Amino acid sequence: MKERYRVLVAGMGKRGMHHAAAFQTNPRFELAGICDPDEARLEDASAKLGAAVKGKGVREVAGAVRPDVFCFCTPPHVRVDMVRAGVESGARLIAMEKPIALTSAEGFEIRDLLAASGVKAVVSHQHRYGEHYRKVKEVIASGALGRIHTVYGTATGWMMHMLSHLIDYMRWYNGEAEAEWVIAQAAGRGKLADLHPSPDYIAGFIHFRNGVHGAIECGAGAPDVPEVEYWWRKCRMGAQGTDGFAEVLTGGGWRAVTKEGACSGGGSMNYDLDMPPYIQEMADWLDDDSRIHSCHFGSAYQGFEIMMAFCRSAAQGGQVPLPLNRAADEIDLLRRSVPQAKVLLSIPASAKEYSA
Repeated sequence: MKERYRVLVAGMGKRGMHHAAAFQTNPRFELAGICDPDEARLEDASAKLGAAVKGKGVREVAGAVRPDVFCFCTPPHVRVDMVRAGVESGARLIAMEKPIALTSAEGFEIRDLLAASGVKAVVSHQHRYGEHYRKVKEVIASGALGRIHTVYGTATGWMMHMLSHLIDYMRWYNGEAEAEWVIAQAAGRGKLADLHPSPDYIAGFIHFRNGVHGAIECGAGAPDVPEVEYWWRKCRMGAQGTDGFAEVLTGGGWRAVTKEGACSGGGSMNYDLDMPPYIQEMADWLDDDSRIHSCHFGSAYQGFEIMMAFCRSAAQGGQVPLPLNRAADEIDLLRRSVPQAKVLLSIPASAKEYSA
């Protein structure tokens, strides 16, 4: 019988419960412990999950559990401390929510902690397991679009929630190519005070080393996706080539046009469908070092540096080369540079989020 891996999940909010439930239903894992500083939330999660060990202090619970997998689903301002706690716990794999960090200074520290420890890590860009996302990847990989020259992504949600996703799937559709430089602009200060601090709108371009160009709009000025009703799922990602295009709508299926004609299909963001393969790949990677997780830290980190380069370009102007070679506090740069003018909206539905 294959080894069963012990899991600690820290953070019992919505995403933490998604992770904990997915670990619990996979026979390769034992949900050995849960943690949350909010006692009421911890007790509610314990009643639903029945984990053997529970507690408010992450290091205390980790010491009792000695997890193989340390998973945390916490607000982004505590990423460095959570990764350090995971390394100190002796875990063999750390699973974290996106974004990797709020600044490149934090991101560099996390990168170096993981590199020095040798601990595997994954970042929850789990939408790539959705049938509609995978169908677009299949069309691109088939060669039906000819030579890919452009990848693109838009989302009405703000940067620290959505940009990491857009970049990850665009890179996936572009064969995981590395970026050479970016250039970007930003507007609106309302969400810079958010728990996920972001300009209200950020947009720009990525030049990849394979010659493909990427275009991104994220936030209040992003275009509507009228085929999708639910505001948070108004996200569009795709690729254009010499012979056609293919794109996915997070909340509304996929479509493609090639020399063979037009085709489309269904699919929508669904945690119940997307989480199980994301969790299973953790067991596969722990079993065999050669079976690298699709959402491994190395790939997500390249996307994180692209996002930080967007912030630097928006704050300081000009093109920003990659990879980044010095640490910075990009959120502070944005707070000092984004104009005071109120952001202009692309669709009325965004007013509920960007009214400040």
